[in-house]
This record gives sequence, structure tokens and C-alpha cells, in this order.
Amino acid sequence: MKRSIRRQFACIFIGLLGGIIFACWLVNTFFLEDYYKKKKINTLLKVNTFLEQEGQKSSYGSAAFSRELENLCLVSNLSVCLIDENSLTRFSYGNAKEDLEKQLFSYIFGLSKEKGKEILHTKEYDILQLSHNEQEYLLMFGKLSSGISYIVRTPLESIQESAFIANQFLAYVGLFGAILGGGIIWFAMTKITRPILQLNALSRRMVNLDFEAKYVGSEKNEIGLLGENMNQLSKSLEESIGHLKSANVALQKDLQKKEELDAMRREFLSNVSHELKTPIALIQGYAEGLMEGMGDSKESREYYCQVIGEEANKMNSMVQSLLTLNQLEAGNEQVELERIDLRAWLENYLPSFRVMLQKEEISLETPSQGACFVWAEEYTLEQIFSNYVTNAIHYCKREKVIRISWEKVGEKLHIYVYNSGDPIPEEALPKLWDKFYKVDKARTRAYGGSGVGLSIVKAVVESIGQEYGVENVTGGVQFWFTLDMA
Repeated sequence: MKRSIRRQFACIFIGLLGGIIFACWLVNTFFLEDYYKKKKINTLLKVNTFLEQEGQKSSYGSAAFSRELENLCLVSNLSVCLIDENSLTRFSYGNAKEDLEKQLFSYIFGLSKEKGKEILHTKEYDILQLSHNEQEYLLMFGKLSSGISYIVRTPLESIQESAFIANQFLAYVGLFGAILGGGIIWFAMTKITRPILQLNALSRRMVNLDFEAKYVGSEKNEIGLLGENMNQLSKSLEESIGHLKSANVALQKDLQKKEELDAMRREFLSNVSHELKTPIALIQGYAEGLMEGMGDSKESREYYCQVIGEEANKMNSMVQSLLTLNQLEAGNEQVELERIDLRAWLENYLPSFRVMLQKEEISLETPSQGACFVWAEEYTLEQIFSNYVTNAIHYCKREKVIRISWEKVGEKLHIYVYNSGDPIPEEALPKLWDKFYKVDKARTRAYGGSGVGLSIVKAVVESIGQEYGVENVTGGVQFWFTLDMA
């Protein structure tokens, strides 16, 4: 590969190494001499500070002073001479001690004729760069506050020659290092790119949906991690394709369900038409009879009109129920829950069933315990109890008892409406909540039921996030629903 990672890394490494070597060469050429001289000047200043401190302690004649100053001179290649106010030599160290003393006297008495480059000039000391016998050196002389005059000299070796030699050596070493490093990086990248090529082959097989291919490298680095992720990706893709196939099957089922819903819609329209057909036929028949003068007597006309009114009321009740159910299922009804005392609310609401209960000779039992607060809405409670109690009245038999009770289960209140009627077939229990479903169609028609009452209960209870149900119990049937307790 012309643009392989191995070749690119080798070129980058060799170029980087060559750039660093060239930068070092430039720094040595242009800055090494100044840096070297600055370090020498700092050494002279360090000696000045040391002498000044020792002068304050008057320890020039001590053995510790001589030993410490000799060590400093030995380490830094210095020559030092100290002369007191009586022109007596207090300390001398280095090559050509006599020349150094003469040079110091010439500076003290202003007899020196040496010319050089002035580096620093202060009241306490001067630092000069001088040349003698083709050898350059730095020289510092001055007088301490204790009256001691001193001179310090250090040679400046040929830094240009040293820099040239250092640069030449750096070039040889750098060239060898670049060649050696390039070879090492080439072989190292070969080891790195081998698993990458394996991953490339793996990805090519995955493109062809061959998920049996797995990365088998043992590396513990980023490439090994990438290989493990590729294996996980292969597994995930295989599972995803399986899920897609399952989703396709589910889609087929959804299409089938849609067809079933269309069939239910057609059945719903058929049921509505059937439910409306009978009252419309009765209204039409009795109206035509009145128009043709069949009601000769006042009683006959009143009977005809009564039938027409009753059938119209049934039609209106069913239409209103369907509108209510449609709004609930569409979520258009905004429910605002409030804290309600259920027992007190039932005492105000249940008297509306007194006439129906007396007509059927049914006794209604309600809880006698104290207040029971729940989160609900009055309209919601009316819809639920209206349908539950009405159904209970129409299907109540034998003991003629309807019993309303409740019990606390956790943070919820389970409310039950029991009636002593015949048990409902078990296969019919789940269907009771479907629109227009009737267990006993003849009996439902007799009392004018539309078959949507329990569907309304289902929609109302679900709209407030609660549960509902029906079950056969000993002696009758029991409907129930739940509310959150306040």
C-alpha cells in the first residue's frame, strides 16, 4: 500500500528525529557560547557573594574559609588572590599566583594597561573579558566592605571549537539514530499493522453479512480492544438482523391486526345501525299510524306518543354514550383530580337510584364506616357508579341485594359493587368491556341498554390510570375498580 500506516509512521518518526537534531544544532551554534559565558559570570558573582559574607564574619584567616574557597576554585577552575589593606596576601590559589598578585596591584593603583571587553561595572567590582597569549578569560576584581581587595580569574575555553565538535558528533549520532530508529519503527509498525489488516478482512466479511468471522488476536492494547468491539459489533449485527426478521413478522401481525380492526370497525357500524334501526322503525311506524288516524281515542294517541318519546330517548341516550366514549378514548377529556370523601359522596349520589330500587324491590347496602378520602373527580365517579349500579339493578335476582364495599390495598382503595345475580360465563368476562357486547341481548333490549356502558367505565378508569375488573363470586357477580387514597 502506497499510503500504509507503517510507511507514514516511519517517515514521521525520521522527520521528527531529524528536526530535533537540526534544532539542537542551531541552538548549539547560536546560543551555546552566550550560555557558557553567562554561567561563568554567575560563578564569579557567586565568589563575590561568598567573599562578602566571609568578610562580615572576619574569617579570612581560618582553615574552614581556605578549604571552602579552594573547593570552589577547584570545581569552577578559578584563580583567586586576596590582599588586605596592608598589601599583605591573605589568600592565593591557582596557576601563576605571582602574576595574579601583580595584576591585582596594577588594578588597585590604576597601573593596568590591559584592554578588554567590559561585562559588568559596579562600585564594588568590575568584570572584564580579556585575552592573553591567545587565550581568553574572564576577570573580576574589586574591594570588599571589609577592606580586602580581590581578583578572580577563570579561563574561557574555545567554545566555538567545542560547539563545532559537539555539532559534528550530534550529526553523526543523529544520522545513525534516524536510520536505526526508522528500522525499529518499520518493524514495530509491521507488528501493529498486522492485526489492523486482520480487522480489515473481518470488516469485509461483515459487509457480506458473514458474522461467523471473529477477531482472534491476543493484543491487550487499543487494537485488541477494537477487535473485541468488532466481535461485539458482529454479534450485535447478527442479533439486530434477527430482531429485524422478528419485527418483520410482527409487522405482518400488525397488518393482520389492522385488518381485524377494520373488521371491528365495520362490526361497530353494523351494531350502531342495528341498535338504531329498531327505535327508528318504531318511531316511524307509530308516527305513520298517527298521521293515518289510527289513534282514534285520546288514550291511543297518548300511547303512540309515549312510545315515540321512549324510543327517541333511547336513541338519544345511546348517541350521548357513544359521544362520551369517543371523547374518552380520544383523550379529549381533561381530568382534574380532587380530594373527595367517597362515603359522603355516595350518600348524596345513591338516592338518585331510589325509585329504580324500590320498583325492583332491591336492597342497597353501603359501608357504614367513617370518612374515606380518595383522589377522584365527581364526573368520573358518576360514570362508574351509574353503569355499575344500573347493571346491578337490571341483573339482580334471588336475594335482591346490591352491596357497595371497599378495602385498602397498599396506597390504593379497591371499590366493589356486588349484585346477587346469575354468574357470567367465564369466556364472556373479558368481552364485557367491548362496545355493544351483550351477554343476554334480549334482556338488555328489554331495559333499553345500549351495550356501551361498561366500555365507558373502562375508558374512564384508564383515563385516570387506575384498574378495573369483574369476577364471579359466591352468590353473584362483583364489579370493581381502584382509586388512589388521599
